[in-house]
Amino acid sequence: MQTNYEPADPNTVSLKRVVGLCSAILLVAGNIIGTGVFKKIVPMASSGLSEKYILAAWLFAGIITMLGAFSIAGLSRLTTEAGGQFEYLRLCYGNFVSFLFGWAYFTILGSGAIAAVGFVFSQSFNSILPLPNPFHSLKDISIGFIHPFADSGIKILAIIVITILTWLNYLGIKKGTRLNNIVTTAKVLGIFLLIVLGIFFSGSSNVATESPGPVKTLEGISLFSIFFAMMLNAFWAYDGFSNLPAVSAELKNPKRNIPIAIITGVSLVLLLYVLINYAFMRTLSLHQLAAVGENKVAAIVVAENILGREGNIIISILILLSTFGFLNVVILVYSRYYYRMAQENLFFKKASLVHPVYRTPTYALLYSMIWSCVLVISGSFDVLTDMAVFGSFVFHILIAAALIIKKRKGIIKEKIPAYPAAPILFIVFISVVLVSTFIHNPVRTVTGIALILSGIPFYYFFKKENSKNTIRQK
Repeated sequence: MQTNYEPADPNTVSLKRVVGLCSAILLVAGNIIGTGVFKKIVPMASSGLSEKYILAAWLFAGIITMLGAFSIAGLSRLTTEAGGQFEYLRLCYGNFVSFLFGWAYFTILGSGAIAAVGFVFSQSFNSILPLPNPFHSLKDISIGFIHPFADSGIKILAIIVITILTWLNYLGIKKGTRLNNIVTTAKVLGIFLLIVLGIFFSGSSNVATESPGPVKTLEGISLFSIFFAMMLNAFWAYDGFSNLPAVSAELKNPKRNIPIAIITGVSLVLLLYVLINYAFMRTLSLHQLAAVGENKVAAIVVAENILGREGNIIISILILLSTFGFLNVVILVYSRYYYRMAQENLFFKKASLVHPVYRTPTYALLYSMIWSCVLVISGSFDVLTDMAVFGSFVFHILIAAALIIKKRKGIIKEKIPAYPAAPILFIVFISVVLVSTFIHNPVRTVTGIALILSGIPFYYFFKKENSKNTIRQK
């Protein structure tokens, strides 16, 4: 990468406010719509719930997401600095808590997501056009649970795509958001097409009568626990709603546009999610959807049922496009966390530098790309992110609580939609999720917490190292 920094005082170069409201809305939608919506209907159809409960699960998960969106929208009035959730945690709880958030995203949650989505993109590409596997003969070589040469063709393509998208975002946020505008618009139109075909041209009219028998036997606690599990399944497909404020320093009029963009983006996705799942169930019965199995994508089976072989190709391309667009957004967004961390002397100092021409955090993008590619090679991203997900929910609670704290102190004076109900109900829901996660996976949960807390030595390392640099500069 070309850098051309001014050696005398590189910190004089800052990020530039060039992203408008429409692009911000599409960033929210693009950061939410991944691959989950195309296949979550399968485990839901297998749960024994009827159609109305499945749709209710998507609706209620969307409402919970909206409560979280209200909380993030409220906190956006706090600052216009980059860093979003990192910055909100820093202003409310101090450097230590915010560092653990940023470090968890760099080492596991953010980089792991980039690696995982890059891998899924390559898998989807491989299903359309088979890739060569140059290191197949070495696939059994392992370092513990790591098999660096397994799926080598898929990993190589994932690394290439991550590198290309990092380079594109290095050339300017306008290029990254322009690509997102195109891809997210195409995703939304593709989902809308599937909705129209499923509802109006599938010819299904008796789906409800074909529901699985167990639906009739579910009641009381059993019904609630299964419904909650399905709602949590749907909630995963809404993840990403809180990332827009990371680019606050590059948004035009962020205190006005962030709340509008988040609420509009989440509302759009909620509507699409409910309608597409209704379309799935209009096209195939729950028995048929359950029979799809976890190794296949429900949306492809539905499209094949309506359009034949052409439907398979169309939806496969749509999923490929969806993962590509999602990957572009997370590469753009997560780098701003590391950029802001470095500004506060809580990360490698070079990550705070901004390119004087392209106005992008070059080193933050570079560090993110390198570590994400390492995780791709290791193949450990799914294991790590599954372990650390407990910690991500803890940060959700802290973020919602931060709004309540700042409102009570009078620091945020603006009126917040549904306050204080929104942050309180969001905290209650996430707390229930945390308890449920711990009960069902105590070992994985404790391991995940340990992974996040392993950042503590690095916190003191960065504090010591960057304080030395500050003294030298003086």
